[in-house]
Amino acid sequence: MDRAISDRFDTSRFEAGRNRLASLAYRMLGSASDAEDAVQDAFLRWQAADRERIDVPEAWLTKVVTNLCLDRLRSARARHERAVGAWLPEPLLEGDPMLGPADTFEQRESVSLAVLTLMERLSPLERAAYVLREAFSYSHAEIAGILGITESASQQHVHRARTRIAAERRRGGEADRASARRVVEEFLAAAASGRTERLVALLTDDVTALSDGAGLARRLLRYDTPEQVASHVRAGFKPTPAKRRLAGGTPAFHFALVNGSPAALAVVGDRILGVMAFEVRDGKVAALSGIAAAARLRRLDEAWRRHAPDAPAIAAW
Repeated sequence: MDRAISDRFDTSRFEAGRNRLASLAYRMLGSASDAEDAVQDAFLRWQAADRERIDVPEAWLTKVVTNLCLDRLRSARARHERAVGAWLPEPLLEGDPMLGPADTFEQRESVSLAVLTLMERLSPLERAAYVLREAFSYSHAEIAGILGITESASQQHVHRARTRIAAERRRGGEADRASARRVVEEFLAAAASGRTERLVALLTDDVTALSDGAGLARRLLRYDTPEQVASHVRAGFKPTPAKRRLAGGTPAFHFALVNGSPAALAVVGDRILGVMAFEVRDGKVAALSGIAAAARLRRLDEAWRRHAPDAPAIAAW
């Protein structure tokens, strides 16, 4: 086989696994743009490698992508940008290939905004071991080979990661789409009504909310009581001429699934202004994540323009 044909064949082999590699990188980094960069760097290394000496391309590429992500997580710039309390993951719309694999509950949960946020508290090696084990079902022996550690160290990293996430993770189970939509629509109606007591009634007693303040706040805004959350949401939903000018029009609010969770998208024309993702437990809202920084919405915005949305829950704000 001549070199040109060989290169085309090997490029096709890489492209066949690109979505899987991107999903791995996204879980590792919580950022679609950073994941795309890591996968592209892996492609350049694949092209430069002596591919005839690579026995199992999938394993080789998994190791390369994982270590590229570890390099990013360990960098001084990343530690500054991703300081706990100042960073939220990049949300993805239902159907985005970066969200796969999603066959099991553990795989789906590992890509939820809640777990991606909690993973910021892990060390880079804990995060890598957790993702490889929970989302991709690698054995501890395989993880040890990928990370260059012992099998017992892999077991310890995964155990610590599970323990730390479980300590702060309040699972609500998986609500069916119809139930989740009903809760979100009730929440939006209450938020638009101007009556905070209606909002409080829809929140669990231990509700929490995180917001990036449209990317303007240095640290995440956090609210820890039903009254605080209701007051914050009501203030955000109160329409004013200044807010409409800033938004570039009058937003409509659509129901969607984002990272597997029910969400409300604020949309002007075909442009997404912000996302409010919900965790639902026993028919109430247990947690909220508000993301409106434009840099975090790029991929979601592009996917939405290719999407055929249902009628909005709120057509005119």
